[in-house]
Amino acid sequence: MTTSSPAPTSLMANAIRALAMDAVQQANSGHPGMPMGMAEIGVALWSRHLRHNPKNPHWSDRDRFVLSNGHGSMLLYSLLHLTGYDLPMEELKNFRQLHSKTPGHPEYGITPGVETTTGPLGQGLANSVGMALAESLLANEFNKPDAKIVDHHTYVFLGDGCLMEGISHEACSLAGVLKLNKLIAFYDDNGISIDGEVIHWFHDDTPKRFEAYGWNVIPGVIGHDVDAVDAAIQKAKQSDKPTLICCKTVIGEGSPNKAGTHDVHGAALGEKEVAAVREKLGWHYPPFVIPPEVYAAWDAKEKGAKIEGEWNDAFAAYRAKYPQEAADFERRMANKLPADWAEKAQAIIAGANERAETIATRKASQQAIEGLVAVLPELVGGSADLTGSNLTNWKAAKYVRVGENGAAGDYVNYGVREFGMSAAINGLAVHGGHKAFGGTFLTFSDYSRNALRVAALMKSPSIFVFTHDSIGLGEDGPTHQSIEHVSSLRLIPHMEVWRPADTVETAVAWTQAVEHHGPSCLIFSRQNLAFNPRTDAQIANIAKGGYVLKDWNEDIPARKIILIATGSEVELAMKAVEPLAREGIAARVVSMPATTTFDKQDAEYRERVLPHGVRRVAIEAGVTDFWRKYVGLEGGVVGIDVFGESAPAGELFKYFGFTVEKVVETAKAALG
Repeated sequence: MTTSSPAPTSLMANAIRALAMDAVQQANSGHPGMPMGMAEIGVALWSRHLRHNPKNPHWSDRDRFVLSNGHGSMLLYSLLHLTGYDLPMEELKNFRQLHSKTPGHPEYGITPGVETTTGPLGQGLANSVGMALAESLLANEFNKPDAKIVDHHTYVFLGDGCLMEGISHEACSLAGVLKLNKLIAFYDDNGISIDGEVIHWFHDDTPKRFEAYGWNVIPGVIGHDVDAVDAAIQKAKQSDKPTLICCKTVIGEGSPNKAGTHDVHGAALGEKEVAAVREKLGWHYPPFVIPPEVYAAWDAKEKGAKIEGEWNDAFAAYRAKYPQEAADFERRMANKLPADWAEKAQAIIAGANERAETIATRKASQQAIEGLVAVLPELVGGSADLTGSNLTNWKAAKYVRVGENGAAGDYVNYGVREFGMSAAINGLAVHGGHKAFGGTFLTFSDYSRNALRVAALMKSPSIFVFTHDSIGLGEDGPTHQSIEHVSSLRLIPHMEVWRPADTVETAVAWTQAVEHHGPSCLIFSRQNLAFNPRTDAQIANIAKGGYVLKDWNEDIPARKIILIATGSEVELAMKAVEPLAREGIAARVVSMPATTTFDKQDAEYRERVLPHGVRRVAIEAGVTDFWRKYVGLEGGVVGIDVFGESAPAGELFKYFGFTVEKVVETAKAALG
């Protein structure tokens, strides 16, 4: 029996090129240029450096690989298939087809080995900063002088488009400050984007730009030379800074007539050009056929099992010596809550109820965080330069700073980088080991928006804290006063949105966000909100997103109205009950802190809270259209459909009609 010698790196790279062009050609859709151009970079990293086990994509100490230029997804799918992940050739043949594991852009949770959803350019790079930060924080928390159980790199491929996006500046500037030296990025410098040669709109001195960030930069690497890329990676691993490896490549390398042009960027090559590529490369195999010697050269299953096995042995020794730390590490990496979580969560809620304070919900949020950090050491907080306003810190918070062993702490000063912060939070969340949250003003959720959407796509357990939620912000004026934001966030699939009315609802919102297997937006007030006394049953129902806070006075049988309110407007609804009674109208107040959660309850519960046949009025300091789903055209909405003004909050609420008189008037109009 003879064994074939390992395939040369040229064959390994050409296997990527062939799979990429064949899959795109079969789909008649996709981006063959980047995979063909970065093939040798993939060979250098994945065959010589990447620590991973294809048979266990969730091994906790694996290296993380992020394809920030996600349109070139066939590069990643080819690498996953060739190295032995559960991604058979049939899936590559079904590239971009319905329900395949090879969608047009990499999607977290769909394809084994995909670490994060990418496609919106630059976000993968920002995710990788969050991942590298997670590694550093975990290493400082769990590693011991005699044991390293957290010791892996985060690698990211990126292109010109990623660097043109502003988020690349936000994320990479932060990474340089934090000296995330386990982060190694490969810049695919091919000079081409969809519109053509980028020199006409992008000619930054990228190496100098990253040097200014505090990165280690390795310029001028020939991206088609596997040994040169390999040497650059070895050098990068020795740095005490994050590293950018600038790889000069030709987009669509191997295509005799289209390489180096935008024609190869985002369209199938065409049958004639595919045949020409095969001829030029000497790749004389049918579509989707890889010779055995190439598979053998790429196969990482045995090596991966060995690497993970060695880590498992080291972790067993760690567990014997540090049993509590080992148990906590395993729990956190499995994204499980502590065994006593339910009891501790109830205690946090009960404490808020006992204190019965009238305070701003941003302050109530800070109190909830104080309780949570005592239970959840995995909490990592932060703010986009608004800590004193968002109140996202806590008394014992350890601000993340760079020390002898890298970045350590549990509270990140993200700076004025709302988008970068949100995408980094996503990276922290999908890396595992932390529950990450970050705060800014609600109006600046606009800056963060695409990261919120990607979090929802991934169902990552990211927590986004937004304060100063309405015209109640006051004097800062309409640029800072949210009008449409809460409603628009509720429209994002898989996103839970909480706008609590007081301290107890705030505590419930936080516990629900911690438990939620997906992202949450927690929306808090600047101004003080009145405490609402409740029964135990009412407190239990808060978690259902909507519940009866004050029921009808049955002594007023003639006319009934349901007042639905959230946040600061719940107090207004409660104050309107008595004036309505004097008008012969019995009012039920339904507090609905989370419409997204209420809508998931069964029909019987929703009918009990909002029975059919009873007219309704919704009250919220935001756009009115959203509430028509609950009140219908015949009901009423007390809201605001214009931008705000600069004035004290009390004056603004009165000016824009958030008064008892307006609620009574609207209720009477709804009843006819």
